[in-house]
Amino acid sequence: MNDIDKRHPKMHDEDRQGEALVVATTNLKNDKKLYIESYGCAMNFSDSEVVASIMANDGFSTTRNIEEADVILVNTCSIRDNAEVRVRKRLTDFRKHKKNKPHLTVGILGCMAERLKKSLLEDDKLVDIVAGPDSYRDLPNLVNIVENGQKAVNVLLSREETYADISPVRLDQGGVSSYVSITRGCDNMCSFCVVPFTRGRERSRDPLTILQECKDLFSAGYREVTLLGQNVDSYRWNITSKGEIKDETISTTNFSQLLALVATVSPDLRVRFSTSHPKDMTDEVLETIAKHDNICPYIHLPVQSGSSEILEKMNRGYSREWYLNRIEAINRIIPNCSISTDLIIGFCGETDEDHQATLSLLDEVKFTFAYMYTYSERPKTLAERKYKDDIPETLKSSRLVEVIDKQRANSLQNNLDQIGKLAKVLVEGFSKKSKEDMSGRDERNSVVVFPKGDFEKGQYVLVRIKNCTSSTLLGEVEEICKPNTI
Repeated sequence: MNDIDKRHPKMHDEDRQGEALVVATTNLKNDKKLYIESYGCAMNFSDSEVVASIMANDGFSTTRNIEEADVILVNTCSIRDNAEVRVRKRLTDFRKHKKNKPHLTVGILGCMAERLKKSLLEDDKLVDIVAGPDSYRDLPNLVNIVENGQKAVNVLLSREETYADISPVRLDQGGVSSYVSITRGCDNMCSFCVVPFTRGRERSRDPLTILQECKDLFSAGYREVTLLGQNVDSYRWNITSKGEIKDETISTTNFSQLLALVATVSPDLRVRFSTSHPKDMTDEVLETIAKHDNICPYIHLPVQSGSSEILEKMNRGYSREWYLNRIEAINRIIPNCSISTDLIIGFCGETDEDHQATLSLLDEVKFTFAYMYTYSERPKTLAERKYKDDIPETLKSSRLVEVIDKQRANSLQNNLDQIGKLAKVLVEGFSKKSKEDMSGRDERNSVVVFPKGDFEKGQYVLVRIKNCTSSTLLGEVEEICKPNTI
């Protein structure tokens, strides 16, 4: 499982349905239409915005109507098998469109593209283009190759590509929250994860380009940015993994310093980040969060298992004790910080004792919320080569139910504890369930629903929490916050 959070709980589900992300862009050359669907983690959704920008420069405007598309691109996820199954089904649907529109080009991007290039292109003949995460600049050329009657592939991984010079096309017009990628790839080599093989080695983006992108977003009306990376804590500009300076003529920047830099854009710009790795979470980062009011007191800290033995087999680089030390530091330095996590249930060789260790960790930490999955063996990972996937699916499922039930109870208690308190909420729009209510997220990343009143997207409001469910806080607005008062 990938350690990246996609934006919010609603955006961090490797098994979620694909979502067509569309926006009208300037048509620079002709009337070519691009349709993009994205699956998986937040990094994929962020990458789709980079792709839209690259294609816009080649004359493509994006469309939400698949019938008028000249090119369909699917940005994919390889984290779990059922995600790949759904993408294959979707590609089969697109093939039907090609029967009625022979010139239609279908391409697959991202992690699944890199991993299954041969079967998708040659064996199943589902796509015309296969482009890996580091080859998006080549997409206009790949489209031209297909227009000349050939299939096109570029899945080369790069040690340098960060797309830092590309201004992403924001695919959520009128949105208030956006992603900003700060790193690409991963060096952690967790035994269950395909990311190092599909996204390549870790590299960090120039901090000045990150800062400028955040400034541009704020100027465009966005009021929240989420700094994205497979492991944001290991962000290092002009610093090697061994801590050595690469170039003495330019300054260095670590993640704590980057956070502080982005926080200076405006006190009205909320700053979030995802995802952190427990072995790299430092007190310096926590102190930076505590120092800046607009860096949200919310940390997604994937633990994966409560058993030190399983963590060692997962090659996570920390023990249960280390993880709990980091939890203690968070609670000490950032009181009332919200903490969420990822859990993999039924990893290779997981005993009942290991499972009980995970349940006891939930009792001890009391996460605000969690993303919980049964283990899904992925090809070419260390776990596939070294360990047997020996936990029966029925046992995985029953253990998962126990974990979900315990976490749901913890989530409910966390929300009950907020009743009576004031929450500063960024208004995102109408509630999903009723046009009579609006919703947004507070600083702790909890969903808050309140009567619609006369509020606008992008405003900050103070909401008195009156009630809750296990997933949502319910309240009433007491005050609209003036600009520059965060």
